[in-house]
Amino acid sequence: MGCVSTVVAQHERQVLGIIPSAFTVNNLVGETCGKEIKVATMQERLVMMMELSDAFITLPGGFGTLEELFQMISWAQLSIHNKPIGVLNINGFFNGLLSFVDHAVKQEFITPRARKILISATTADELVDKLQAFRFESDPALSKLK
Repeated sequence: MGCVSTVVAQHERQVLGIIPSAFTVNNLVGETCGKEIKVATMQERLVMMMELSDAFITLPGGFGTLEELFQMISWAQLSIHNKPIGVLNINGFFNGLLSFVDHAVKQEFITPRARKILISATTADELVDKLQAFRFESDPALSKLK
């Protein structure tokens, strides 16, 4: 996260870090460039990210990254938000994950319409184009929840 925010700031673009208080102890997240908002919990962080973001781009990462990605996907599936969600599949990092999601569609655990929520691309330019072209479609399979 630090490398991305540094480059964004160097190109005079807005950087906003939403950081749980626990991460600020012992300077765990490093020095912040741009605006920083401290929140109490990870859940509060995710809600604020959802409210303030126009889209979500996931870069290669670990369990925390995947947890946040799937939280945003499930909230979109439930129509809690309708913002585009993409993964930047650098060097095929997300190939296994994308194959698993496609397998879950074939096994009918994820609907084809819900599958469209997750966008992927191998370059930043392609991903931005796909995110901008995204049009949210609510899933009729979940309409009974409302």
